[in-house]
Amino acid sequence: MSRNLVKPFFAVPPDQYDRSYFANLVRSFAVYLDQIQNPGEGRNTFIVLTALQTDDVGLEPGALFQSGGFVKVTEQFSPHVRGSAVTVSVGSVTVATS
Repeated sequence: MSRNLVKPFFAVPPDQYDRSYFANLVRSFAVYLDQIQNPGEGRNTFIVLTALQTDDVGLEPGALFQSGGFVKVTEQFSPHVRGSAVTVSVGSVTVATS
């Protein structure tokens, strides 16, 4: 891990059941789970993102994808669906040259 986290301590178990040992063990697992579930901070000077999706299909909110040369962040109620296209026709135009 590169997040500068203090690793929880898991002591060697005693030969006999010890209530305080068990309480410390549960506390250590709770700390460990909190650390695993927290993505932490990110500060980057340089980053290269390769093979980003071109839509947000299947991505969780906050994930990155690219669209039209821009990196975008997935939002819950603002979809960028795959294969969306629109063709519109209004009337006709005649061009005559003389």
